[in-house]
Amino acid sequence: MRVLVTGGAGFIGSAVCRHLVLSENATVLNIDKLTYASSLASLDPVKKSDLYSFLHADITDAPAMAAAFAQFQPDVVMHLAAESHVDRSIDGADPFIFTNVVGSFVMLQAALVYWRGLEGTKKDGFRYLHVSTDEVYGSLGDTGHFHETTAYDPRSPYSASKAASDHLAKAWFHTYGLPVVVSNCSNNYGPYHFPEKLVPLTILNAMEGKPLPVYGNGLNIRDWLYVDDHARALTLIATKGRPGETYNVGGNNERTNLDVVHAVCDLLDELTPALPTGPRRGLITFVKDRPGHDQRYAIDATKLKSELGWTAQEDFASGLRKTVQWYLTNQAWWQPLRDRYDGQRLGVDVKAKA
Repeated sequence: MRVLVTGGAGFIGSAVCRHLVLSENATVLNIDKLTYASSLASLDPVKKSDLYSFLHADITDAPAMAAAFAQFQPDVVMHLAAESHVDRSIDGADPFIFTNVVGSFVMLQAALVYWRGLEGTKKDGFRYLHVSTDEVYGSLGDTGHFHETTAYDPRSPYSASKAASDHLAKAWFHTYGLPVVVSNCSNNYGPYHFPEKLVPLTILNAMEGKPLPVYGNGLNIRDWLYVDDHARALTLIATKGRPGETYNVGGNNERTNLDVVHAVCDLLDELTPALPTGPRRGLITFVKDRPGHDQRYAIDATKLKSELGWTAQEDFASGLRKTVQWYLTNQAWWQPLRDRYDGQRLGVDVKAKA
């Protein structure tokens, strides 16, 4: 199996590349622009493999994408490249529109031209997986879950850009017949995560005895999914999913943001020397809430489990312990990223240029 992965130097994309090469024996071409959140060091476990290759390119570059398809001849495309941090989309939406919307359009067009040129079993077996987020569905109340049929209701520039790209992907299936499958996932966590998101930022700040900012009252709820479980799910969806369908991927691990921060603090208190100031929960600092902060996300992954047989291997407790232990032993990976982003607050300038 030859798999073209976009965004493979990012958090989820690198997990997908590692899984494909190490567990699926797939031949992988990783296309990545290498933005601030990318790290080729995340591919160290596979970079010397004959099955892995890397192309430094922007998915909005149509000639480069057309050439990549023509030269690599993929059986499967797994499109993960995206600007993904909600707070950054609040401060400046431009790169989210260009990468997430325009870039997705360019990829779909390149795939369509390539697919139309295929014949026989090669054409019949081709699949294009468009990877998205549960944030396109908006915000839930105290009960209920997002289903594949839930109406879209994005609330941030980030989620709106992903919703737009989801609609494009589905349109290319319905209009042109391109064998597209869409996935929408809950919040990921795990190793190799850029330290602007809640879990890695909390781990590193708590390790260093720095304040732990929590938005609002900390009671916003997310469903947490271990990234390696997600990589396995995406591989199943890309290879076994039905064209034209959407599959939701969730960990069934609902936690408030405050619960997550407490759990990280307690694990670090257990695994590392105590701070002079006392337990790390004392570092928690409540800050002004993020504009448009959705209250609750929760995914129903029944379709993925019943149709494709996927189950998560990690619950939140086991996955978070693995994650904390990984950051404790991999400073060489995260320190260069920490040097270029030390955790300063983002997403507060609601008057920022669109």
